[in-house]
Parts: sequence; C-alpha cells; structure tokens
Amino acid sequence: MTPLPRKDESQEDEALAGGTAGAPSPQPAPAAAEGAIGAPPAGADRPQALVMSRGRALAYIGAAVLLGLAQGLGMNAIAANINQIQGSFGVTATEATWLMAAYMAPNASLSLILIKVRNQFGLRRFAEIGIVLFALVSAVHLYVDDFRTALVLRFFAGMAASPMSSLAFLYMLEPFAPARKMTLGLCLSLANIAIATPVARLISPPLLDLGQWHAVYTVEMGFALLALIAVYRLPLSPQPRTHVITLADIVSYLFLAVGFGALSVVLIVGRLYWWMEAPWLGVLLATGLLSLSVSVIIELNREAPLIDVRWLTSAPILHFAAVLLTFRILLSEQSAGAIPFLTQLGVAPAQIAVLWATMLVSSVVAGLACAFVLKPGREPLIHLVALVMIGTGALLDSFSTSLTRPEQMIASQMLIAAGGALFLPPALSSGMMMALKNGPNYILSFIVVFLTTQNIGGLIGSALLGTFVTVREKFHSSQLVEHLTLTDPLVAQRIGQLGGAYGKTIGDRGLLQAEGAQLLSQQASREAYVLAYNDLFRLIAILCAVALAGLLLDLALRRLRTRPSVSNDPIVQKP
Repeated sequence: MTPLPRKDESQEDEALAGGTAGAPSPQPAPAAAEGAIGAPPAGADRPQALVMSRGRALAYIGAAVLLGLAQGLGMNAIAANINQIQGSFGVTATEATWLMAAYMAPNASLSLILIKVRNQFGLRRFAEIGIVLFALVSAVHLYVDDFRTALVLRFFAGMAASPMSSLAFLYMLEPFAPARKMTLGLCLSLANIAIATPVARLISPPLLDLGQWHAVYTVEMGFALLALIAVYRLPLSPQPRTHVITLADIVSYLFLAVGFGALSVVLIVGRLYWWMEAPWLGVLLATGLLSLSVSVIIELNREAPLIDVRWLTSAPILHFAAVLLTFRILLSEQSAGAIPFLTQLGVAPAQIAVLWATMLVSSVVAGLACAFVLKPGREPLIHLVALVMIGTGALLDSFSTSLTRPEQMIASQMLIAAGGALFLPPALSSGMMMALKNGPNYILSFIVVFLTTQNIGGLIGSALLGTFVTVREKFHSSQLVEHLTLTDPLVAQRIGQLGGAYGKTIGDRGLLQAEGAQLLSQQASREAYVLAYNDLFRLIAILCAVALAGLLLDLALRRLRTRPSVSNDPIVQKP
C-alpha cells in the first residue's frame, strides 16, 4: 500500500477528477462542507491511496477509452463529413452546419453545472444516469431521417455528451495513485480526449459509405452500450454527497448557458452567413453578451458565488487565460487550416485517413512523453517546445501548392499534433495549482477559464482563421483575374486548350471558348485559395514566433526578479 497522502497532495489529486477542453471539467476538491467532492469532511481520517491490480487498472483505462470514443464519434463525424451529411438530408452545406451549432450550444457550458450535480447526487449515480441518457440519445439517432428533427436531437446530444467527457477523464484517473495523477494520469486523460477526433475521422468515411448517418450512430451506440457495461461493472471511488446547488446557482447558470450558447452559434455559422450581412447575427451576439453580463452581475453580488469574477479578472489569471487562448487559436491550424485546405483541393475525407492516423500516433506518443517529463517548474520549457513544434509545422505547410496531398503534410501535422499534446497537460496542471493556492473554492472559477479558452477559444480560432482565408482568397483572386484577359495570347491559348477537352461533344466554337474560360476561372480560384491558405500558415508561424519571444521574455524577467541582489557594502561582502 502507498503511504498516506499529505493534505495538500490529496486536495490536488482529488481536484483533478474532472476534464478539459472538449468538455471534461476538472473536479473541485474542497471539503464537503464547502461544497466540493472528493475530499473527506474536515477532521476525518484520510483513506489510503487505492492500489489496483494491473488487470483491473487496464479495465478502467479501457472504460475511459470507450467513453471518450463514444462521446467524440458523433460530433467529429459530422464536422469531418459535412458535405456527405448534407446529402443525406437534402440541405445545403450552410444549413448542415447548424447540426454542429445545435450540438455546441448546450455543450459549451453544461460541464460547469455538472460539477455541482456530481457533488449533490453522487458520482456513482451521475455516471450511471449520464451513460444511460447518452445511449438513449444515440439510439434515437437511428430513427431520424428529416433535418429539423435531427437539429433538435443534436441539441440533446450536446447535453448528453457533457457528462460522457467528464466520465472519460474520471475513469482514466481512477487507477492511478495520488502521486501519479498529476503526471501520468493527467497526460493520459488529455490524450484520451484528444484521440476521439482522429479516430472519428478515420472510421466515419467508410461508415457513411455503408449507411450514411445511421451507420455512424449505430457504431456510436455500440460504444455507448459497451461503456454502459463498463460503468456498471467498474464503479468509481465513492465520494461524500452534500447539498451544494442553490436557486441562485441555477439562475446564474441559465444566463451563462444562454450567453455561451449564443456565442457558440455565432462563431460557428457567422462566417458562412458573413458577419455584417445577416442582422440576426448581431441580435444573437448582443443577446449572448447581455446574458453573460447579467450572470457576472449576479455573481458579483453573491456571498458564495458560483464563479469568482474578481479572481478571474486578476492579472495572473488574465495572463493565464491569454496563454491558453493563444495556444488554442494556434492549434486551430489543423481544423481551420490544413484539413479545409486539402478539402478545397478536392481531397476526399477517406484520402486524408493516412494524415489522421499519423496525427493520432503523434498525439499519443507526445502525451506519453509529456507524462515522463512533466514536473512542477518545467511548464514553461514544455510550452517552449510546443511552440517550436507548432510554428515549424505551420511554416512547412506554408509552402503548399495545388499539387500538395496528405502525404506531403504528414511531417508538419505530426509536429502540430505533438505540440498540442505537449501543451495541455502542463497548462492544466499549473492552472490547477494556481487555483488551489487560493483555496479549493477557486477550482470552479479556474474551470470557467479553462473551458472558455478551450471550447469558445477553439470556435474563435476557427472563425478568425476561416475569415482570414476568405478575405485573402478574395484579394488573391482579384489579383489573378486582373491579368486574365482574352487579349493576352497565353490566356487565349490556355482557354483553347481547356475548351478542347470538350471538342468531341461540343461543336460550337463559342461554347467551347465559354467552357474553356469557365475552367480557367476555376483554376484561378483554386490557386487563389492555395495562396490564401499559405498566408494563413505563415500567419500562424509568425504568431508562434511572437508567442515564443514573449515566453522567453517572461522567463528572463522572472529570473531577474528572483536573482539575489549583491550587496556593495564591504562589511557584508565575503572575502
């Protein structure tokens, strides 16, 4: 048996029984009287750390993987195959994107209130009810064939997925001793959440070919049912229950949920309808900001707030949030850069499988490496390495051409995936320690920072980068088309060559010339997109360089502040 943990170690380890970016939420660790879970009541004897057999530990890790895959498959399958999904429902790509918006609207904030739900109703009941609801929602997907019903169902799927991601995090941490939860357990938990995206994108194209929408959710339901068995056979460690949810918490959360939900919808569909063209986007944005403002006012006037707004606006937390948000935007290079770039070139999702497979391997290897090197004080060094990896990968991508295919982007995307896997564990660990230094009641406030920068920050990154590509494509397209005139002999020759491909089916020379001009216009648009994405990759590389310089400057200033001063008094100087 391992020795009894010290009080501060136990609190740190218990506090990590939650989640991360996609939706898992770190679990608070104050005493029961203070409204937290995981810590025994004040004055109670601390139980010894759990020691499992290797087989049982592997079973818990397997359950965590099942929960993570079940939660991530449905969401990522739609995001990766939006064009195929739209065909199933007979809608446009813009309309199909509402399936993603409907999912993220409740998912962006629900993890916050679920922390207190776990406190009040117990972890065992939370796990059982959460997995049953998710399995039921997955099963209902099999009977949906019209788009409007699918939208409603995706909304409830976003709600049901929030406890799943938290459970995946909890089950991964369960078999590890307290001394390893902050290192190996944390890194494996984050890696487990991250692998859902590449796995979903690997298996969803053949599933869609087999049975469209229903095939994907048949597999998701299979994962959910297997996870259901695992949850009932492998219970999590019991934790004391306490009444922590108040009416003020519910009211404040409702405003917070409306705010986050409205912002999520605007960020997902705003670029498609274009920001300044659809008046309802402004109304929705104003509604979201107003709801968040009301929630802040409520929290500022509570004796026991759900979220400590004053602590969130302190200089160290704002700095920490800025770092998290910067990294999250940089990591959007994959979702808003490389993958859309290949899609624009006509590469089918099934052809990108090799790229996702290498990214999956890179993320797992980097996560394991981080587990072995992660120690207090090493966070800045790990972040330096992560920045170099992401910047190098983006710089390599900036030399892409219209002939670039997934095989040419393997090295760059492996670097970026590894950089993301290295960044999150030390960021979550250092932020958790920062919160615990101020007391366990600050854990939930830290979770707000982490989830906002990861969930909303990821949407902000995709929206900003996608908008940047659109603007740059219009610029390059105007520059290219400006020089395409029929009076140019080379242009006329090219139009003739392109139109000649239809010479055996079209006898009219005027129609042949029109077809050739249309094909040339398509080629010019494709090259404009290539130039726009190269600009995006260079921008990300530049941002990485700026962030790297800022981090080095911050480290230098810290060293100067902590360096002992040398006295000029000869009396106190050593001979």
